[in-house]
Amino acid sequence: MDMETARLALIDSQVRPNDVTDRRLISAMASLPREAFLPEARQALAYADAVVETGPGRYLWAARDFSKVVNAAAVAPGDRVLDIAPGTGYSSAVLAKLAGKVIALEQTPQAAELLSATLKKVGAVGVEVISGDLATAAAGKGPFDVIFVNGAVETPAPAWIEALAEGGRLAVVVSEGPVRRARIYTRSGGVTAFRSPFETAAPSLAGFEAPVRFEF
Repeated sequence: MDMETARLALIDSQVRPNDVTDRRLISAMASLPREAFLPEARQALAYADAVVETGPGRYLWAARDFSKVVNAAAVAPGDRVLDIAPGTGYSSAVLAKLAGKVIALEQTPQAAELLSATLKKVGAVGVEVISGDLATAAAGKGPFDVIFVNGAVETPAPAWIEALAEGGRLAVVVSEGPVRRARIYTRSGGVTAFRSPFETAAPSLAGFEAPVRFEF
């Protein structure tokens, strides 16, 4: 497979036709080899319109969903970005081309080590990799202009919203029963509001399920 041709075809078929208007985002995705973020046995799936597992509980999103959520977050060149659960780091590498600084947060030191190695392999710069509890939003590293969550959750962690700077945006997919919708939370004047611009097929991120309610 000619990976470069496949990458450009992906941009033309999955990104541009789906209301992704940020030219910097399109350029970033066109410049990064998605196959480099996948295990060798799955690299042929890098440009399919599908979610591909990169490791336990981590995924390379379909380009359509990823690009639409990042586009909705409106990442600016000087922004400080927190990238939560990036797995092998495709999202971190893309965000680093859009923002001023990216903090990539993975759950364990082993996951962070793999993330660092992959980012180094593709020559990504401007990314600081750390490990820790995903729900804490990299405590002590914020506030952040943008927080991007790599997976659908039932309940966003309160610390994610608290870590937003004034005017900051939390880009997360929220599961509402069988439906998954992108949500962009915005903090302004001490008040947080959200909008849900579209549905997605983003994969689930374990550990953020809604509490079980018992009815009598």
